[in-house]
Amino acid sequence: MKFFSGFGFQNEQELFNDFLPKGEYVVAGFSYGAIKAFEYVLNNKNRIDRLILLSPAFFQNTSDAFKRTQMRYFNSNKDEYMKNFMDNVCLPNNHISLQKYIRDVEAKQLDELLSHKWELEDIKNIIDKNVKIEVFFGEMDNIIDTKVANDFFSKLTTTYFIKKAGHLLDVK
Repeated sequence: MKFFSGFGFQNEQELFNDFLPKGEYVVAGFSYGAIKAFEYVLNNKNRIDRLILLSPAFFQNTSDAFKRTQMRYFNSNKDEYMKNFMDNVCLPNNHISLQKYIRDVEAKQLDELLSHKWELEDIKNIIDKNVKIEVFFGEMDNIIDTKVANDFFSKLTTTYFIKKAGHLLDVK
């Protein structure tokens, strides 16, 4: 399996073992990594059977003002921004330490995830390659609007909406 990490994360794949099937033809990504996994599958000619998107970064429903504010906050105090971000990632249950999974990030990555636009046509192109797409959301996610994201992805993919779970899907 090929796994793409989330914004500010590294090696967090083990957190999601319950959602990730074993197999060499599986590609998965968490949050920002879901964007990267999606792009990888979209542009890959090799066999891929499943694409797993875990809490995919979805901000196309937010205003440009929101995105500018996020960038300004990040650029003015990256450490404080990342602390606040990681706190929100852990909600609603705050029962996990993420310290060993944290990595440094650049403004370019934040800008990329905030400005990414998911396209139904791209999803159709992946499905046409006979790739099964599964998308997981947490009902109480403090990072993305999961209702809007779920409404978008459920048009063409299999979606799972996990009750009382946050951005981390309440991994143990």
